[in-house]
Amino acid sequence: MASAAPNIASRSASADLTQRVERDRLVPLWNFFNDWFTPVPKVSAQPYLWHYDRIRPAVIESADVISAKEAERRVLVLENPGLIGKHLITDTLYAGLQLITPGEIAPAHRHSPVALRFVIEGKGGYTAVAGERTWMEPGDFVVTPSWAWHDHGHEGEGPFVWMDVLDVPLIRFLGANFTEHYPEERFPEGPPVNDSLHRYGSNMLPVGYERKALASPIFSYPYSRTREALERLKQQDEWDPHHGLKMEYIDPTTGGPAIPTISTFIQLLPQGFTTEPYRSTDGGVYCVAEGSGTVKIGEGEAAQTFEYSKRDIFAVPCWHPYSIQAKEESVIFSATDRIVQTKLGVWREQRQ
Repeated sequence: MASAAPNIASRSASADLTQRVERDRLVPLWNFFNDWFTPVPKVSAQPYLWHYDRIRPAVIESADVISAKEAERRVLVLENPGLIGKHLITDTLYAGLQLITPGEIAPAHRHSPVALRFVIEGKGGYTAVAGERTWMEPGDFVVTPSWAWHDHGHEGEGPFVWMDVLDVPLIRFLGANFTEHYPEERFPEGPPVNDSLHRYGSNMLPVGYERKALASPIFSYPYSRTREALERLKQQDEWDPHHGLKMEYIDPTTGGPAIPTISTFIQLLPQGFTTEPYRSTDGGVYCVAEGSGTVKIGEGEAAQTFEYSKRDIFAVPCWHPYSIQAKEESVIFSATDRIVQTKLGVWREQRQ
């Protein structure tokens, strides 16, 4: 009992001090130290999987509710169940499914957050960045650099859907979120279709090239090229026990990431392959381009197992171990905040 009295008195004195210093906008660190400095990362995002076949009807129905012009960007946001009201898929990334119908144009605008598109379904859709148009096919990865004018359109038939991923949470946290609307529906036509891919995507650079932006000068990474590379490499590469065959999209002019704030990857898992449990501090969003299987996310009683198939999307939060079992040969795209953590020197992984 003798040792308890000082603790009670100390707590009382601390509470009294806390109340008094609030008037001068001071807060004792010891009141929340253990909440901030934890043995392992504390995040709000939860493991979750969106079955595309289940949510597709709502995506298609959105065209009856609002036009692309009225909405500016007709998107159903993929909101993580642990981040209700925050409109995020992980603690640091935003993601949503955008729909364009034949003849529509999503008007030109630009914003400080960088955006990527990963095409889910459709034919005849395009993105134009600074007036350069690229036609998109399922599995294509497309970059919209920060503060670049861009618009989208659809000149084919049927619905055209892609997944957007943006670094909005980071940019908003930094207080650097700006958006500007172009006065016309479309930005003026610029270079020929896929000019940047031909100019920078063949291990060559124009003489006198000067880097003007942090994002890759290539803004379209066609799935046909990606798939061919994976197919050739799987014949000769050793399989990583935690990733299978995994490649990172890069800026060919620097060897760095294609996007300065979002790391992007594509991985191939052969039929029957099961990855060893792996976790890292970068939270990520994954989209299945091909195949089916299961993904187990988390550990112990909190672990969850989801069945995935083509076009499904799942979230793996920071420091949650996960393992993928490919029932069919699977190709999976992913986007994470790894590059930001790497630049800050805080990224960590654990191969279990």
